[in-house]
Amino acid sequence: MKIPNEVQLILQKLKENNFEAFIVGGCVRDLVRRVEPEDWDVATNARPEEIQKIFPKSFYSNQFFTVTVQTNSKNPRLKEIEITTFRQEAKYTDKRHPDEIKFAKTIEEDLARRDFTVNALALEMANGKWQIIDLFQGQKDLRKKIIRSVGIAEERFNEDALRILRAVRFAITFGEGWRIEEKTAKAIEKNSFWLQAISKERIREELLKIIMSERAAEGIELLRKFGLLKHIIPELEEGYKVTQNKHHIYDCYEHSLRSLDFAAKKNFNQFVRLAALLHDIGKPRTKRGEGPDATFYGHEIVGAKITAQVLNRLRFSKKDIEKVVRLVRYHLFYYNVGEVGEAAVRRLVRRVGLENIEELLELRMADRIGSGVPKAEPYKLRHLRYLIEKVSRDPISVKMLKVNGNDIMRILNIPPGPRVGQILDVLLGYVLEGPEKNKKEFLEKEIEKLGKLSKKELSSLSRKTREEREKIEQKRDEMTKAKYWVI
Repeated sequence: MKIPNEVQLILQKLKENNFEAFIVGGCVRDLVRRVEPEDWDVATNARPEEIQKIFPKSFYSNQFFTVTVQTNSKNPRLKEIEITTFRQEAKYTDKRHPDEIKFAKTIEEDLARRDFTVNALALEMANGKWQIIDLFQGQKDLRKKIIRSVGIAEERFNEDALRILRAVRFAITFGEGWRIEEKTAKAIEKNSFWLQAISKERIREELLKIIMSERAAEGIELLRKFGLLKHIIPELEEGYKVTQNKHHIYDCYEHSLRSLDFAAKKNFNQFVRLAALLHDIGKPRTKRGEGPDATFYGHEIVGAKITAQVLNRLRFSKKDIEKVVRLVRYHLFYYNVGEVGEAAVRRLVRRVGLENIEELLELRMADRIGSGVPKAEPYKLRHLRYLIEKVSRDPISVKMLKVNGNDIMRILNIPPGPRVGQILDVLLGYVLEGPEKNKKEFLEKEIEKLGKLSKKELSSLSRKTREEREKIEQKRDEMTKAKYWVI
């Protein structure tokens, strides 16, 4: 085990001042699993005021006996290290925060209050060697990949109901093969209703960690099996066993999970994953008929409204809600090569927002795979990407110029007419040939020169410029097609 110097120095200083000091919790668990810890925690019998005397560069702003020591480490994970006095906790009336926290005398008392055996480990330096203190067979559970409560599971969950969700999250995020021990699982089911006592913000954070894991779909299904999903997203559970039509081989709920699974496997961002999970959440309420010809007209509109309600309830930010809702609302866009023109694609881009288009296409892929169809329409999506880029880029136009028709009429003292447009065409040709020429002073001088040309000369020059512009547009289009392999 490699313990960072910053952590070793803290242990050393505490012991030099005649205090006990241990590395504790999740970081010990991760060390045993050979995973780099996200952060480091130290437990000691020193009181907070004593810790601050030893470490002046620290702050103490909570009621949990935790002092945060600031280091000079370049590693972000080691810039702040938390040192907590041994503690024991009394009754939890609100199922989240202890009514009272008392100092404990020993590391054994401190470990006994922790949630799961794999987290109830401590590490100390004794006789020149690192030794693990393991009172609850946490190492054995780590080897067997088991999540088990410390002591009586129901008592642990009654103390802090968020542990119910953490158990699922750990079982999912620790990797393949992890499971929740039977008594712990039964206690989760029995106490699932206590999630209602937990703040929506805390539930959101645990849910996001599950959704952002590689086994996201398994995590959602575990929430359903334990009776937790109905307290988090009951609208999603409405789709359980709700059959679809000839375009789907899975029911609404399983389709959503499979869409999420694809999004997770492709490592799509949280917005696409949330949209993949929620995109058909409106189907159960819009279903008409049964069998292969059942319909779900308007489910994307209903689904967008439900998604907004779900995410609002879970206290997502307004910006994030708008993004996911937009993806759900427009996930059903129709596109077929040769059938849908540029105008329709331009409308889609305007409604969804160019910044959200790539995520919408990723959602479409997840939706397609989640339907049980063998492929995610790769050619169609490549062709659509090509058209989106084509209609979204700035066209080659006289609007790019630093002068306009009014400047020409003012300089040459002429009325509106074809001559003004022809001069603009020629000026655009100059700028396309050399972008550095797009300066008002240069263009105004050229306007004076062009004003001296005959009608025939200006018309011929304008026609040649338009032909060159068409060639440039064609070349640009060919390059865009090649980019998306749709030549």
